[in-house]
Amino acid sequence: MAGAQTIVDKFHKRYPGSAAPRVWRAPGRVNLIGEHTDYNLGLVLPMAIDKACWVAIAPSGDGWLRVYSEQLDAGSQWRVEDIPNASPIGDWTDRVIGVAGELSRRGVEIAGANVLVDSEVPVGGGLSSSAALGVSLALALGGAREPLELAKLARAAEMDFVGVPCGIMDQFISAAGQEGSAVLLDCRSLEWRAVKLPADVAVVTANSMVKHQLGDSAYRTRVEECAEAARRLGVRSLRDATVEGLGVLEGVLLKRARHVVTENARVERFVGAASDPVEMGRIVTESHGSLRDDYEVSCAELDFLVEAALGVGGVFGARMIGGGFGGSTVNLVRAEAVEELEATLAAKYREYYGLTPEIHVCIAASGASEVIL
Repeated sequence: MAGAQTIVDKFHKRYPGSAAPRVWRAPGRVNLIGEHTDYNLGLVLPMAIDKACWVAIAPSGDGWLRVYSEQLDAGSQWRVEDIPNASPIGDWTDRVIGVAGELSRRGVEIAGANVLVDSEVPVGGGLSSSAALGVSLALALGGAREPLELAKLARAAEMDFVGVPCGIMDQFISAAGQEGSAVLLDCRSLEWRAVKLPADVAVVTANSMVKHQLGDSAYRTRVEECAEAARRLGVRSLRDATVEGLGVLEGVLLKRARHVVTENARVERFVGAASDPVEMGRIVTESHGSLRDDYEVSCAELDFLVEAALGVGGVFGARMIGGGFGGSTVNLVRAEAVEELEATLAAKYREYYGLTPEIHVCIAASGASEVIL
């Protein structure tokens, strides 16, 4: 509970004289396999991690909603009656007002409040800091407690107000994460089940510490390309496409569709091999090749980290995660080889790029919840 007490102390420093706050948390995530398949209604296998976005909230009593971020050293405020008609301004506060507005549209009364955000999830690191923020705010401001409804609410705010054409994976795993397990999610039916990983396999992320500008625009372009490929194939989404049926496509559309179709198959293969670390690693590394060559969302820094990791004994597989063009890689590694992996990545990346990658050994965590002090 150290994190909860810490944010309470910070809250009282930011809002002196305020009533004692309630505290909520929502975790970030690492996606083991199934990249860029969620908005194509495909299969994904993420797990919530032991880094979370914390939100402390107490009534303001004056009709204003105030939000301050410890990480960004910035805040904003809105009169409650103005929230339904607010417009996005293009910064992190869009997620705050987007969630509040979505709740208002669903009949939830938004009361004046003082809010403090304190997040452990690195921004731009590919670990879904934005979904952790959206889900934790949705809970704090009175959103649904049932995980799937909570995820739908946070995703609606992200799509309709912030304007990101995302799938539901990030919000879902932040809301419904399972301690000790990854979660196999069908993004079309929204059916899911927990998947245990071998006890002697560690999941390690390495943050490249870069995020290229191309990332946001390229993500939107990939969404559009997949939609166009599905249209030409005459299917609802690329979830319904097959490798054999891709022959009518060519060029970029063929490559994008081929990644999505083969990535869905890799998710199924990975789950089927969940007791075989060598095969799991082979599938993960194969995914990176597809993301690099067919989906074209990797970058030199991510490729470097993957290759460096694969040269370490005890590493089963590695690939980029998230939207791409920076962010993090995920590595499946034998538990006793974690220290060697950390040292190797830090030394080689620092020597080549002059940056020290932020490395985290991920523990599968539970989904969003209120934290009682």
